[in-house]
Amino acid sequence: MAEAADFRRMTPAPARRWLRRAVCALATAPMIAGLLGASAPVAQAAPAASSPRSVDVSLTTVSPSVPEEDGNLTVSGTVVNKTKGPVTSPEIDLHVGQPLNGRTGIDRAAKRTGYDRSVDGPAVGGKYTVKLPSLAPGISRDFTVSVPVEELGFGKEGVYQLGVSLSGRSRDASYRQVLGIERTFLPWQPDTLEKRTRLTYLWPLISSTHLTSEVGSDEQRTPVFEDESLAKEIAPEGRLGQMVSLGRELPVTWVIDPDLLATVDAMTRNYRVKDGRGGEETVPGRNQAVAKQWLSSLETAIQNRKVIALPYADPDLASLAHRGTQVSGTLGRLVDATEVASLTVETILHVKPSVDFAWPVDGAIDSSIVNVATSAGADHVIARSDSLRDDLPYTASAARPIGGGTTAVVADARLSKAFEGNMLDSGESTLAVQRFLAQTLAVARQGEAPGARSIVVAPQRMPTTSQAQTMARALQGLAGQRWTQQIDLLAAAEARPDSGATRQVPPGSQYPEKLRKRELPESAFEEIRDTQETLDNFTLILTARDRVEPPFSRAIDREMSTSWRGHRQAAETYRAGVRENLGRLVGEVQLIEKSQITLSGRSATIPVTVQNRLVQDIDHLVLRLSSDNGARLSLDGGRGVAERPIEIKGGHSQSVKFDAKANANGQVRMTAQLYTEDGKVYGPAMQFTVKVSEATPTVLLVIAGGVLLLVLAGVRMYTQRKRAAARDTPADGPGTEPGGDGDPDGTEPPGSSGDGADPGQPSDPTPDTRPESGNGSRAGEKVDR
Repeated sequence: MAEAADFRRMTPAPARRWLRRAVCALATAPMIAGLLGASAPVAQAAPAASSPRSVDVSLTTVSPSVPEEDGNLTVSGTVVNKTKGPVTSPEIDLHVGQPLNGRTGIDRAAKRTGYDRSVDGPAVGGKYTVKLPSLAPGISRDFTVSVPVEELGFGKEGVYQLGVSLSGRSRDASYRQVLGIERTFLPWQPDTLEKRTRLTYLWPLISSTHLTSEVGSDEQRTPVFEDESLAKEIAPEGRLGQMVSLGRELPVTWVIDPDLLATVDAMTRNYRVKDGRGGEETVPGRNQAVAKQWLSSLETAIQNRKVIALPYADPDLASLAHRGTQVSGTLGRLVDATEVASLTVETILHVKPSVDFAWPVDGAIDSSIVNVATSAGADHVIARSDSLRDDLPYTASAARPIGGGTTAVVADARLSKAFEGNMLDSGESTLAVQRFLAQTLAVARQGEAPGARSIVVAPQRMPTTSQAQTMARALQGLAGQRWTQQIDLLAAAEARPDSGATRQVPPGSQYPEKLRKRELPESAFEEIRDTQETLDNFTLILTARDRVEPPFSRAIDREMSTSWRGHRQAAETYRAGVRENLGRLVGEVQLIEKSQITLSGRSATIPVTVQNRLVQDIDHLVLRLSSDNGARLSLDGGRGVAERPIEIKGGHSQSVKFDAKANANGQVRMTAQLYTEDGKVYGPAMQFTVKVSEATPTVLLVIAGGVLLLVLAGVRMYTQRKRAAARDTPADGPGTEPGGDGDPDGTEPPGSSGDGADPGQPSDPTPDTRPESGNGSRAGEKVDR
């Protein structure tokens, strides 16, 4: 203390002030150096940027995606000034950090924000620094940096983080600092690994439902489309057009929904499209050439490739397992959809696909989903590693047996979800490609893994155009095969499984709730069952079933499609449309309504008319007529029910007659109902009344008496007229002939007459046989004028 006091007395005040400043500077230098993350002079160091970033840096290209040892690395991008003041003296620099530690290290690095020189590494600097003009607020500028790979300072092989920073001066700081930075990854593997990862990439060709169950009324039953959106998808620049053209050059396994093929195939011929006004009017489709071109390109692209055919219309296996198994007939529909899948692909593309794979949504499985998937004949279930989790320090091979002769092919979750973002953003697309490549190299370099492994990537079911293009860029980055070797899905499923990999299928309680909420409801499967039953009854009576059964069966398959997830109202509308269109056809065979008929007498016939407005003949149909009062009116010899087989030509009607017997007066309600031959009700019943007016014995007696009186009156009138005519005729007139039958000798005793009349009355004259002139009466007929 005394020495300090002596020092103050002996040192002048200005010198003491200078000394204090120097000491403070020395004391704070380490702190500043730590904050700046550099031991370089302050003018060259860059302190951490504030959050949020003052300048946004995005990368549009990293070329090549995998650096070559003797080549250059070119990075392009855009910077945007997000501050309220100008950024002066902006400069773009590249930073290469230390190698990252495995897949976890990559995940952690991707989440980092801010700038840390000790982690991000020093700037390459020098002549590779790109100077930009000052940035006004909100202004963006493009940049390109090109650096020889040897200048990046790569050491050992592995994954490096590449930082692209913008440093400069802003209104808030007078010294230079890093105002923004973007990071990506560079896989550095100049030599081919001895044990390369066998990689399988699924390339899905799946779309939503476009074809309705409605068909035209013409003889060809022309298909009707909801709209022309599929034509846009399969166009060369469309989503599915790009999937085919890109996949043609890639080592991928094609996974195809046969319904997509059948729908496009329908477009190659005459088809119609709803006019979009909400009614039933349609207009001719005009994209036959586009459909033919897409199918031709696809057939070429898949030559000598493995093709996986999903069950027809890609049914939602999770919805079936969780909601549909309680409804009868549901699993039968899945079996049918699987059987028709192979035939559809083989017919259209002329290749035989594999139908041994089931693909639940997002690869999420539980025991019920596996049971449903295998019930249709699938031996392999494509799962995902976030559903079937492993407790291993390395990435296990995809294939693993899960019991019952079933193999789960577990896709890698990180790689499968790598391209689910907005790939229209070139910056997001570039980052996704580099991250994918880095992850694959990290898998290949996992030293604790037992030898080479087989990894499967199952991306989103319906990638957008930009997502497909990004996936293709990533696979092209692996073309050098320095650490991967491409194989197909069948080979991946047969690979030797890791002994430590999980083989226990999770229970239903672990199925993701987010996915469960988007499933088809149980009511949907009940509607599907009812529609199927209606179709079965209808086709039983048809003579040309193939005109109706296949189109509607495929429409019912579409009702279970995975594409309805998240579109519940649209799914309900489609199901209602199928029911309506089928019901319209069923209604073309119907009973003609009648109100009341009257029967007079004890016996009569009752006609019932059946109309067939279909263009094909029908048979195997039965018409049943029943009386609700058999004691009053019986059919066919005393029974209350009568049946007749029905066969009607297309476009015709048939009147069927039933014998009826009335036993009492009054009204009787009759019911006519059509049935199929196996006894199932067909269409609605038709009811009418029969009014019975039976004649009783008393009424018959009265009628008989009246008839007798009429006969007697006629006889009396005839006799009177005959006698009157006799009085007007002479006794020896020409009516008497000698030698007649009544008098052999030509004489007649007095008092006798030929008709037995009393002696006092004149005899009846012989009828005049001469014809009367001027009338058409028969000869000898007396005409009363």
